[in-house]
Amino acid sequence: MSATDLDQIFHERGRLAICSALVGSDGGLSFVQLQDACGLTDGNLNRHLHALAEARIVATERRTGAGRPQTIATITPSGRERFLAYIDALEAIVRGVQRSAKTESPARATPARSTSQ
Repeated sequence: MSATDLDQIFHERGRLAICSALVGSDGGLSFVQLQDACGLTDGNLNRHLHALAEARIVATERRTGAGRPQTIATITPSGRERFLAYIDALEAIVRGVQRSAKTESPARATPARSTSQ
């Protein structure tokens, strides 16, 4: 697996943060909870949620009741599967890099320094 094989929908900090937060939440998270968890502005969170919803990775629902209406975001079953596959692929790439770095000789791992100025 190479970095070019990664699912690009997740390969953005905001979307990675959103999916990471949602995958650990059974009942979903409100817009405000996601905003706090991900450190995103209203506009950025809305834009990323829209892109993830278009890809059918997340679903949003507007809930009304006592108090103000809330937008609740949940990760879809197929979105969960895609996200976890992305994380597995990313971990495989990192393990490959770590193996490569460990087997590289120390002389090749350290850049040569120039003594002339």
